[in-house]
Amino acid sequence: MSEERSKISLRSGNKRKGRPTISAPKQISSPIPQDAQPRPGAPATISDPSSRQRPRPPPVTSGKTSDLVKRRYSTRFNNLPNNFDATAPPVPSVPSLPANSFGPNERRPPPSRGGAAPTVDINALRDPNMVPDQYVSSVLSDATEDQIREYEESLRKLKRRASADLQQNVMQNRTQFIKISKEAEKLKGEMRALRTLMSELKMNTTALRSASSRGDETAGMSGQMSTGLSKRDKRSSVADRSALWNSQMQALYKSVEGSQKFLPNSPGRHVVQNAGLWIELDNATYKSRRAMQIFLLNDHLLIASRKKRKVESANPSSRNPSSKLVADRCWPLLDIEVVDMAGTGEASGGTSKLADAIMVRGGGQDSFIYRTEKSEDAEKKALLLNVRKAVEELRKGLRSEMEANNKAKETINYFASRDPGLLQKTELLETLSDIKDMLIEVDGKQQNLRWVEGQMDELDIDVALQRFEPAVARVEKLKGLARGLKNNLVAQDFINFKVEERSSKLAIMVLRELELSHNNQNKTQRHVSWLTRLGFDDRAREAYLTARSDTIHRRSRQCIFQGDLHLYIWQLSFVYFTIIHNTVQCFQGCFPPPMMSACVKWAKEEVESFNVILARQLSSTERDGQVWTQCMDRAKAHARLLSEVGLDFTNMVGKEVEEDGMRLEGQGQIGLGLA
Repeated sequence: MSEERSKISLRSGNKRKGRPTISAPKQISSPIPQDAQPRPGAPATISDPSSRQRPRPPPVTSGKTSDLVKRRYSTRFNNLPNNFDATAPPVPSVPSLPANSFGPNERRPPPSRGGAAPTVDINALRDPNMVPDQYVSSVLSDATEDQIREYEESLRKLKRRASADLQQNVMQNRTQFIKISKEAEKLKGEMRALRTLMSELKMNTTALRSASSRGDETAGMSGQMSTGLSKRDKRSSVADRSALWNSQMQALYKSVEGSQKFLPNSPGRHVVQNAGLWIELDNATYKSRRAMQIFLLNDHLLIASRKKRKVESANPSSRNPSSKLVADRCWPLLDIEVVDMAGTGEASGGTSKLADAIMVRGGGQDSFIYRTEKSEDAEKKALLLNVRKAVEELRKGLRSEMEANNKAKETINYFASRDPGLLQKTELLETLSDIKDMLIEVDGKQQNLRWVEGQMDELDIDVALQRFEPAVARVEKLKGLARGLKNNLVAQDFINFKVEERSSKLAIMVLRELELSHNNQNKTQRHVSWLTRLGFDDRAREAYLTARSDTIHRRSRQCIFQGDLHLYIWQLSFVYFTIIHNTVQCFQGCFPPPMMSACVKWAKEEVESFNVILARQLSSTERDGQVWTQCMDRAKAHARLLSEVGLDFTNMVGKEVEEDGMRLEGQGQIGLGLA
């Protein structure tokens, strides 16, 4: 608009020769009039001297040209709304959300598809850092009510599956623990046997090495008595060996005077070696004191002194020797120590007397030195070797005895810890030390009582999981096994005790189920069958009839008297006789016929209870009146239901009511007579 437009072409119907001249814009130096100032809320005008304001067009008088010009200059662009407030604060910026709002380890739940419920993300639920509230709000923020219910049902299914898996894992771990404990016990026994065999092998190897190094000295190790025994002594059978040992002890008692006082006859005691002639030396001077003879037994060392016999006649018999042996000292082998004096300082210092001597140290401070009568005699080496061997045998026997006692204690502790009730069975508990190695025959195989414990573990698992049929079958199997052990009373008592304890616990659980489901005949029949097989049929009968009585009393209390006596008696009699009818019918199908008498007795007692209630209700009505007659007829009509199950108690219904009425009539007649 700064330059002059000399030629402006405006379309119009009539072209004019004279063209209007538009003046150039002029700068406004005076203030803008009030009507020309911007509206409140419009942006302020920039006060820049270089800026130019759009001039107003000059007033045009009339015509189309002036209208067009006015329309062009009156057009405004980027107009602000009328309610715009320039003083309002700016719009706050939207906070930027983190890329993962569920925590560092959480995962965003998968989006739902269409109208389906959100799927359950198992990995997100397993995350220990998950925030439940935040997770639920993010998953179900846009879900409908149906989707929320569907999502809840999915979570419940997942919970039930996790609970079932947990229970299965617990039972599997228990089964594996029991199996591993049995394997550990078996391995412990095998290691104990292996240790015994290794010790025997070590001892035998040492003895063979010593015997092979000496060659000729093996003959002197037999230790036969000087009286001489036959080749029969070398037999290895138990009977011959016992006879040999007995003959050796008898020969010892005969040849050594007073030996029986030190060595009384006992099973297993025998002579290992007759070490021959020895000389006792003085402990201080090592001078010879007296002649001795040493006998080595399997558990004692006997020292006998040689004394001269008294001559009783001038011509003594040549058969009697000139000396006799008298028992002087005797020690248990485990209480003494036999030392070879050849290795001591005295013998190595040049004293030749101690080279063939031994020292016996007693349990106290006493010690005795004995030297062989012949120098370099083989009896000394044989005696030392046999003493060492006998001591090892004794220690081995004591160790075996201690292990046997420990085994007995372990067995007692094992069985008592599993069943504390065994502590009350004193006689049975005393015999458990021999039970561990006791074998019983099961299906043609030999099993020990640890197998019985395994069966008890399986039975406990079935009872805990309420698997009644396998549990009852296992109880029957174990009872049959116990009945077959007629020759083994200890094992029979042991199995019966354990089975009875489990069967009692199982019967209590089945009785509880019977009381809860006595209205269902199929379940009642199954529960009664289990209890009968367990031997608790009497308790099953009592529990069933008691539960039915409670049902009658509970249903009868629900009948409310509201003024109509006939209706109340109708409801009451219907409840009583209908339940009695159903009970007798179910009893006939579930219990054996010999028990039917108990059910009849129960039905009679319930009818008598009904008669008590009937008499109390009819006591305020006129006898043989309309109400009285209707109530009696209705009660007897319901009592006829029992004829369908073979019972006829119609005559019993209302018997007490009639007796009370006759008694009252009799009292009235007596009163009239007296009047």
